[in-house]
Amino acid sequence: MSKQLIGMTDRIDLPDLGLFDIHAKVDTGAYTSAIHCKDVRLVRTKSGQKLRFWLLGGAGEQPRPFYSGQFSQRMIRNSFGVAELRYVIQTRMKLFNRLIRVEFTLADREQMRYPILLGRKILRNRFIVDVSQKDLSYQAKLDQPQVPSNEAP
Repeated sequence: MSKQLIGMTDRIDLPDLGLFDIHAKVDTGAYTSAIHCKDVRLVRTKSGQKLRFWLLGGAGEQPRPFYSGQFSQRMIRNSFGVAELRYVIQTRMKLFNRLIRVEFTLADREQMRYPILLGRKILRNRFIVDVSQKDLSYQAKLDQPQVPSNEAP
């Protein structure tokens, strides 16, 4: 598959998490991708130990808890060069009408402008970055013809 042009920022969908049109920043300096969340902790459930984290939805939406039995931990060097142990989850991301499996580290990005950071690991062999562009996938999504509903008026 040929490489797709992507800008410095875009809006992505995370259908498995029920999040749509979330602002993301493309960061070729970061290896891994990160998603903003709060209160990340292990909890005991009837089906065993799970990772619980709160994700913020779109503008005006209240944070929602998510649970995952599939997670790992990894040492990640943050933007200040300090290594920290972070939880990692896998989910699917929709960008340019393509569903891509992606790993996100769970991080508090409250002080950052964008709740999602897309790193080199997801970009490699898929995208070419043009930092003078923005929201190319989102614009293509808006330009798609809407499928008419079969409902009677």
